[in-house]
Amino acid sequence: MNANALFNAIRSEELPVVKQLLSSYPELINEKDQRGSTPLLLATYYGLEDITSYLLTLQPDLDAQDASGNTALMGVSFKGHKAIVKMLLTAGASVNKKNYNDATALIYAATFGQKEIIELLLANGADPELKDNQGFTAAMHARNQGLDFSKLLTTS
Repeated sequence: MNANALFNAIRSEELPVVKQLLSSYPELINEKDQRGSTPLLLATYYGLEDITSYLLTLQPDLDAQDASGNTALMGVSFKGHKAIVKMLLTAGASVNKKNYNDATALIYAATFGQKEIIELLLANGADPELKDNQGFTAAMHARNQGLDFSKLLTTS
């Protein structure tokens, strides 16, 4: 089975087709496209709540990483898809997983000014002391962006 049909169905927001394909070919749930995205990574990145919700029922790898090491939680944290962040956290996504630049979902949320996501991640155990490969914490990224909620991210 060519996984491209599944990825195209996700991009086209065709939930019935996604269901049909995964029912017939359940092994595709963790298949990766040319960018290293799994079906879950792709659906979450595009903010597709219905498809994401369905995919989560199939127990995909929640912490699968794309070609840059980003997880689904990282992508939705910088894009601001709060409902999907909640879904992923409820399903058990790793809140402190790092990508290949040592960035976390919290660092992305801080860098892109996603205050509600920052609060959600912190409430679910995100470690504000983790640093990326440049030595910056989420609070430092928030300050560098001139954001006024960096105080949320300091532990002292």
